[in-house]
Amino acid sequence: MIFNKKKPAHIEGGHFVEVVDDRNHPLAVLSKDIVHRQLLKHRSVQALVFNPEKKIYLQKRNKSKQFFPGRWDVSARTHPKVGESSYDAALRVLYAELQLEIDHPQFVRFLPACPETGFEYVTIYATYRNTQPIKPNTNEVSEGYYYSREELTCLIREFRELLTPNLVTLWEAGLLIGN
Repeated sequence: MIFNKKKPAHIEGGHFVEVVDDRNHPLAVLSKDIVHRQLLKHRSVQALVFNPEKKIYLQKRNKSKQFFPGRWDVSARTHPKVGESSYDAALRVLYAELQLEIDHPQFVRFLPACPETGFEYVTIYATYRNTQPIKPNTNEVSEGYYYSREELTCLIREFRELLTPNLVTLWEAGLLIGN
């Protein structure tokens, strides 16, 4: 399922994000729901978590999520709050979704806003060699698992319908490989 017709409670509560121009400069503040519905450019942050064996942790999105409920996705992702830096958003989402207290996630890459990114300017951070236990927040994540490169390749090739398009896009860009 791509879209969950039932609106999650947090969307009705009015989570706001900054709408940005073609140079990623803020233009306005609107609700996340409106921004996604109108395909307006905005920002997102994605955090990748790898263990010492270079396996990547993937989360299975909660079935109550508005977009791609029940599909496997990157370790954690969020939209920065109004005025929040991407770095602080990465720290926040790692704790909020996985209860990980990471000191210094490493900047990996910046992706421009386009249809493949959902019109999001995406900032990607990674934590390599994580040894902390992950405790998924069940309001956001239904489960999670560390996948090897071979397992992830199999998922992408054979079970693409179980994955978010975002996960596939990052895999195709070669960004899901641990250092």
